[in-house]
Amino acid sequence: MAGRKLRPNYRSQGTLDVIASLLRSRFTTFINCGILLLLIAIATALIYYEANYVALNIKTVAGDNLRPTPWHKFPLPDSDNWNRASRLPTILKCNYLSCLSDILGPISHTQFHSNLMDLCPSFFQWIYEDLSPWRHNKITRESLKAAQQHAAFRVVIVGGRLYIEFYYACVLPRALFTLWGLLQLLEKYPGMVPDVDLMFDCMDRPSVKKADYEHKGSPPPLFRYCGHKEAYDIPFPDWSFWGWPQIDISPWTEEVQSIYSSSKVLKWEDRKPNAYWKGNPDVGSKVREDLLRCNKTKDSDWGAEIYRQNWWAEGLDGFRNSKLSQQCKHRYKIYTEGHAWSVSFKYIFACDSPVLVAIPTYHEFFTRGLIPTVHYWPIRRDRLCPSIKFAVNWGNEHPTEAKAIGNAGQEFIWRNLTMDYVLFFALRMIPKSKSF
Repeated sequence: MAGRKLRPNYRSQGTLDVIASLLRSRFTTFINCGILLLLIAIATALIYYEANYVALNIKTVAGDNLRPTPWHKFPLPDSDNWNRASRLPTILKCNYLSCLSDILGPISHTQFHSNLMDLCPSFFQWIYEDLSPWRHNKITRESLKAAQQHAAFRVVIVGGRLYIEFYYACVLPRALFTLWGLLQLLEKYPGMVPDVDLMFDCMDRPSVKKADYEHKGSPPPLFRYCGHKEAYDIPFPDWSFWGWPQIDISPWTEEVQSIYSSSKVLKWEDRKPNAYWKGNPDVGSKVREDLLRCNKTKDSDWGAEIYRQNWWAEGLDGFRNSKLSQQCKHRYKIYTEGHAWSVSFKYIFACDSPVLVAIPTYHEFFTRGLIPTVHYWPIRRDRLCPSIKFAVNWGNEHPTEAKAIGNAGQEFIWRNLTMDYVLFFALRMIPKSKSF
């Protein structure tokens, strides 16, 4: 029997062609997806490497951030890759991009705010200015010893551990709470705070006068709680950000939330239509002594309510009449300096009442980010009472504009003076000062 000749099954062959075509299509898609994923992985790795490079090697006015100081050859702390990776968004946001101001040179408050409004607060640019005396002339052992003569205590950070040496006792909780803040900094940024040797003073007024070092090279590097245009002292966040229990003031995060919430209880239009100040005038401050004369009398009405603060009596009464959250009941608030700057500045601005600021001589680390007539209303020190009366009358006649100033001041504090920014400012201040 002859073998039967097999005929090709064209239907089966067509099916195979379709399957092969589908497989080729899927294989091509798979290859393309693989290439795309590979490119994404490479891009991610490059971004990670770049951010890591920024964190370790970004240049500052004083040198490299995380290298040991010249005369204290401390070993570099081991990198904590997990912690550094978790902080890459912050590094990219406030380290990498805001350093454009260092490259481009000084820029105005308005330009900085408009160009970098989504990055660090505008007062971060002053780090560069405050540390400029040591940009070209590195800090020496001799200049650090000179700073010691003005200092209350010395802080040495080695391998993420903090060491302290006291030279004299600070009043109230200043030294203790400053050290507590530095310990929180080390906890928040493990492995990122460099080994460094710093001198701190806790008195009110700056002491490293520019005139004394006009022809003497670099001045002594001294940190304190405020600065002055005629001094080299480096402003650093003051102790009250971590609380002031002696006068019943909570840590800043809690206190500002309490003041902010209280400010929303009474509408601006329903508040007393005058300016309010309560504080201690017995601190050697002429402007505060002058302010006492602005109270209403039978002969004059300056539109102000001025109250003398007696902390001893308030303490005996449990500070019931000194709650900062209960001081948002007037349309306007007044800020005046004390013996130097006053920690009351940030608490006063936390209300949404326009702040009448007696033009200050000293500045805190953040106050140079505030703009007159935008965030506050400036008043003259030499014509204090008439300036207050003019501001109050103007605000009552222009409520929309007055409320806008109060809201802008409160918004600045609420958005830009968070503890995250305060601690990050301190972190940026320490690496940038690390030429010693």
